Amino acid sequence: MSKHHRIEDLPYRPGVGLVLFNPDGLVFAARRIDTEQEAWQLPQGGIDDEETPVQAAMRELEEETSVTQAEIVAESAEWLTYDLPAELVGKVWKGRYRGQTQKWFALRFTGRDDDINIHTAHPEFCEWRWMRLTDLAERIVPFKRDLYRRIVAEFAHLAR
Repeated sequence: MSKHHRIEDLPYRPGVGLVLFNPDGLVFAARRIDTEQEAWQLPQGGIDDEETPVQAAMRELEEETSVTQAEIVAESAEWLTYDLPAELVGKVWKGRYRGQTQKWFALRFTGRDDDINIHTAHPEFCEWRWMRLTDLAERIVPFKRDLYRRIVAEFAHLAR
């Protein structure tokens, strides 16, 4: 039996999120492999013990996209948080977290499109494309929409 009986007693999982901009100011977005709905998202993941958010960001980028040719150009002023829908709390992250609190990074992609490979050892995505930053919030799963609107607002100046 879990020591937490209420969702609001659970902690947030610390993580990072990545907005990878190409030279045209478009961002990398990918469709999750594990859902039937058309859910596009940005790369993101947890921060391991002994890892800084910057280290986690670069590791997750490489793990999910194979990209190593990128440089961080901005980071979110605050940690941004989202809650999982109640029906997902027990299914995701072994039921230990109520959602995520994330430090978001904007990166400039300095490689070529064929450097991107989502068919990694542990693939999370089935397809990817370059997308306008402002189109992202409409393509994301609804429970992350507010978070994505904040990311768009914070990093919109980099899309120009």
